[in-house]
Amino acid sequence: MVSPTRSQVQTLRNYIGGQWVSPQATEAQEVRNPATDELLAHVPLSSQADVAAAVDVAASAFLSWRATPPQERARYFFKLRQLLEEHREELARLITTEMGKTLDDARGEVQRGIENVETACGIPSLMMGYGLEDGAARGIDEEVIFQPLGVFAAITPFNFPFMISFWFWPYAVACGNTFILKPSEQDPIVQQRVFELIEQVGFPAGVINLVNGAKEAVNSLLDHPKIQGISFVGSTKTAQYVYAHASGNGKRVQASGGAKNAIVVMPDADLDMYLSTIMNSCFGAAGQRCLANSLIMPVAGAHDQARERLTQAAAKLHLGNGLQKGVELGPVVSAAARDRIVAAITSGVEEGAEAVLDGRNARVPEYPHGYFVGPTILDQVSPQMRVYREEIFGPVIGMTPVSSLDEAIELINAKEYGNAASIFTQNGFAARKFRYRVQTGNIGINVGVAAPMAYFPFSGAKSSFFGTLHPQGRDVVRFYTESKVVITRWTPGDSTPVVGVGR
Repeated sequence: MVSPTRSQVQTLRNYIGGQWVSPQATEAQEVRNPATDELLAHVPLSSQADVAAAVDVAASAFLSWRATPPQERARYFFKLRQLLEEHREELARLITTEMGKTLDDARGEVQRGIENVETACGIPSLMMGYGLEDGAARGIDEEVIFQPLGVFAAITPFNFPFMISFWFWPYAVACGNTFILKPSEQDPIVQQRVFELIEQVGFPAGVINLVNGAKEAVNSLLDHPKIQGISFVGSTKTAQYVYAHASGNGKRVQASGGAKNAIVVMPDADLDMYLSTIMNSCFGAAGQRCLANSLIMPVAGAHDQARERLTQAAAKLHLGNGLQKGVELGPVVSAAARDRIVAAITSGVEEGAEAVLDGRNARVPEYPHGYFVGPTILDQVSPQMRVYREEIFGPVIGMTPVSSLDEAIELINAKEYGNAASIFTQNGFAARKFRYRVQTGNIGINVGVAAPMAYFPFSGAKSSFFGTLHPQGRDVVRFYTESKVVITRWTPGDSTPVVGVGR
């Protein structure tokens, strides 16, 4: 597959039961290149009937797939990993073309997705139970085994159109479940390509399915009685809805929501060493990621230096089409996103923040129709302001000076969100206090983007996560399986063959 052009606008299809099918739905949505406003594709918005068709084939496929030994299931993922490696550059370019992030950011996203496939290859070990001989009483053995449950589904966001799906379905399928993926309707093209590679792998029909769509497809997944659980990543408002709706229907749910992540810069922070790390955490993917840091809290004397160094570095960022060499900041995903971000910046200025660097009028002459917002730094942002309270999801930093580490921790813990927080310091005692007291699921110490590796859970707390078991690692394996306790007692005569038992 090549990047679409105006002469080859594609209409996407669903992948159900091992076949590419056109949805019954007549409504479709445009997919546009955010750097150029070029029309790339039409994505059909699948109906309840389309979702039901996918669930039916997935439910049928489950019966034989769950009986496939884990080591055999793992072999499909070894093959998938190889195909993803061979096509990693093509996949990265598709991400940049439809989502907007720079090519380097997209390459990093592809790498993270592949790492989850690698981890899922270890499913024979990840699913191992545990037991104890004579565990319950003399002559009685007790063990715990983990078994798949049936059909699961994931609803994934626009900001990582490739990676986030791999937080979920490889683990679910490797565990013996079957799966339905509903990607974001804003940038679904890369998943179309991924499923072409999945088709090459040769998974049995119905094991992994793709359904494009929007709200009707989402609600159909949340309501369908054959779906055992839902995985979701998106805004907090939608995460709350998904959690309440799906759990109300008796489903397992893991729903990751929004964030308002802060970086605490201590007076002893080594900005020479870590400035680029801080910049990437704020402006990577144009700030459109749940681990982006949108608040900087300089402690005491750190403010002036942090403000000066960050402003100088941000002002030098090269804004443009993420496919072009040297571009460090791409467009945001849509015109609507651009307008919302600009409105948030305006609100901050009107409420009294100082626009040290203002990206509202950013222009890229070569791409006059792109959805660009320049790097923005607002100083003296107070907790009462909208830009402090709300997730902006754009290339915008709010600086909130504090008098002490204790004040910074208090402010972070007072926020409704609990996704991530970072501290930059050379003081081990300050770092330990921070990691111990801060109420967020992911902590960075001299690390701006506290993104866990695939074999660790992607944590989150408060309004940033709804559920108990998180994406990735052993958490997600437990989410996709049920533990069963088996207690066994045999007597010497119990090995006698019994007519009718069979083998």
